[in-house]
Amino acid sequence: MGDILVHIETRAGAIQPVSLELLTAARELAGATGMKVEALVAAAAPQEITARLGAADRVLVVAHPALEPYTPEAHAAILAETVRARDPAIVLLGYSSVGLDLAPNLAVRTGRPLVSYCVKLAVTGDAIEAESLVYGGKLRATTRAKLPAIFAVTPGSFAEAQAGAAPAEILELAPPDAIGKLRTAFVSETRPPPGAIDLTQADRILCVGRGIADKDSIAIAEEVAAALGAEIAGSRPVIDAGWLPKERQVGKSGCKVKPKLYIAAGVSGAPEHLEGMSAAELIVGINSDAKAPIFRVAHYGTTCDLFDLLPALGERLKSGGAG
Repeated sequence: MGDILVHIETRAGAIQPVSLELLTAARELAGATGMKVEALVAAAAPQEITARLGAADRVLVVAHPALEPYTPEAHAAILAETVRARDPAIVLLGYSSVGLDLAPNLAVRTGRPLVSYCVKLAVTGDAIEAESLVYGGKLRATTRAKLPAIFAVTPGSFAEAQAGAAPAEILELAPPDAIGKLRTAFVSETRPPPGAIDLTQADRILCVGRGIADKDSIAIAEEVAAALGAEIAGSRPVIDAGWLPKERQVGKSGCKVKPKLYIAAGVSGAPEHLEGMSAAELIVGINSDAKAPIFRVAHYGTTCDLFDLLPALGERLKSGGAG
């Protein structure tokens, strides 16, 4: 049986948090199987990224200018060639926008099964039992995949591996010939306008979801946010409806935030949203549906009507009840 290969996702030379979570998951699996953990870093200058990868037994680095900025074709070629050469029993990727590109591509190229939306992984004999969130997080599905197999892990499912000693071994791999024959190229990147709010720096966030009902009702949440000294944010349905600007979206296709306080009002908690906020220090969920997935990550939750709670909370805060 082979080892565990962890795909390390980077952006602007920095490791993305989900990759550090994957290292934690890999170490847990390695403890149960005796497998080694290999981390794959593909970048223009991968050697500069390896310092935080001490949780891996070995770091595989592939350097090529075509790997930055990110294009799916280039990174898919590197990943497929690495799997072919190293033949790992388990491949772990983040279920991020990058993972959505690479995991299905790798499964097709290698003929290996792929299990996505994973929130738990456990060893059962010669297979891995994966627990996944499905139907917007309302149900959990258990899949048993015989090895070798690929698993795409939902961000926020594991703790981030802490920076420690340097990896025991760093192995440089040559890029495959395909990297010099790419048919796609990076064209441009759209960034928020100058002066737009940066939710990633906010200590307190009040996020409204579909349960807020309409654009006019957001004013109720904005009053509470102002009293709390919090930033107002929205889930994807709120942003898609045009009720709040794009820079205030939290989730897979918005911002990933780690505030000290995150209040989710009328947010169901689909996996794509949980990816963006589950690392908050304190999460408060407000949703009339007791089975809403948001309660699986909330530290405190209530099923009362948000239109009863928010005005009452706002009045309490204004009267000096804020701590």
